[in-house]
Amino acid sequence: MDFFKKEAEKSSNVKHHQFWRHDNKPIELWSNKVIQQKIDYLHNNPVEEGLVYKPEDYVYSSATDYAGLKGLIDDVVVFRMFGI
Repeated sequence: MDFFKKEAEKSSNVKHHQFWRHDNKPIELWSNKVIQQKIDYLHNNPVEEGLVYKPEDYVYSSATDYAGLKGLIDDVVVFRMFGI
């Protein structure tokens, strides 16, 4: 807990304990190829971790919707390729 308290002291918007990082590394999605690469990466994480055999088998993934099946949430916005 001392570690988390010290981390909180480094941040102006945390008062007690800091459990996660506030920074991020934005990636410009400048082409359909790059967008598809990032979507594939996200969808394949559960497969790489050995949780499922296919991305669409992971119940909390939008890969189900991308596979043309019905996921947990209605009206999921799914990326479509657009000609540029």
